[in-house]
Amino acid sequence: MDTARQLDQEACYRAVLTRDVRFDGRFFGCVKTTGIYCRPVCPARTPKRENMFFVVSAAAAEEAGFRACLRCRPETAPDMGAWRGTSNTVNRALALIEAGALDDGDVESLAGRLGVGERHLRRLFRQHLGAAPVSVAQTRRVLLAKALIHQTDLSMAQVALASGFGSVRRFNETFQALYGRPPSALRRRGEREAPSGVRLSLPYRPPYDWEAMLAALVARGDAVEGRRWSRRLERAVDGAEGFVTVEPAEAGRVSVCVEAEDLKALPGVLARVRRVFDLSADPEAIGRDLSTDPLLRPLLAARPGLRLPGEWIDQGAEPPSDRLDDGTLAARAGSWRPWRAYGALHLAMAGITGADLMETTDAKRAA
Repeated sequence: MDTARQLDQEACYRAVLTRDVRFDGRFFGCVKTTGIYCRPVCPARTPKRENMFFVVSAAAAEEAGFRACLRCRPETAPDMGAWRGTSNTVNRALALIEAGALDDGDVESLAGRLGVGERHLRRLFRQHLGAAPVSVAQTRRVLLAKALIHQTDLSMAQVALASGFGSVRRFNETFQALYGRPPSALRRRGEREAPSGVRLSLPYRPPYDWEAMLAALVARGDAVEGRRWSRRLERAVDGAEGFVTVEPAEAGRVSVCVEAEDLKALPGVLARVRRVFDLSADPEAIGRDLSTDPLLRPLLAARPGLRLPGEWIDQGAEPPSDRLDDGTLAARAGSWRPWRAYGALHLAMAGITGADLMETTDAKRAA
């Protein structure tokens, strides 16, 4: 398997032995003897080395015939893949898939929206995710469905609709094939209040500077009360009328409540929430790469949890992480790619402008 060869298999196994949280979401372990795949932090007894191999994505594991572990629940891992920060095309494709592009369309139409050939898109997915686009879409549907089963009291028919399955029959068949049981058997009954709307907990990779994020959202005119952000859903934009609220929960989690007249809108709404709150950011990778610049190093150390507030509707050709609005930073920011926007954000939070940098450079040359 191509994706397995991209990883240092021995290093992955060492991370599993220590249940190192730094690697959660960066790879998944496939257990040959049980046919399941797990997060590196799975609390189950660690299998023998010869019984495991590792892949870079949940989709690669499921395409290889493995099913998600019911103890560590891969759908709760931070959203992180080997592609992030390396392939703009895969980045855009995944955003479209997350919003449901392959629920009703095919890979050819997805490639057309991205301006690339279908074969090239499939090759990029194999390179970065170790799986085909349709497998990635299928895994997205399954993992979202599992999250809805575990975290909500929606009926199975509603879960099927909200997670992007075309029919309840297809939903049941998929879960029966993957888990050998109907989806209803995965639900753990417990005492839960009857909430309005669909309430989900989405993961992110700490640290997270919530004060800075909420202040930035207020500054641009978003509706924020206390630590709760909200937005009204529109049928023309979101596929349904309704409302969505977001607020920080326990460390590494954000609480989302979606009230929508049509549950088919849920995947797209969740994709936009992840973009607005930059939930897929990898602070470790950003800090590692940007800290090579001596100007940014102390700024990153002081505020390691800064995130980029995203747009609800993002039509940009470049990923948000690499966009640069300040042209005066262009010369210095060339070495910051693919995290140029994060570098600019840290400078802005420190009150340093591109003009300041140019003056400093000119002064050094004059001296």
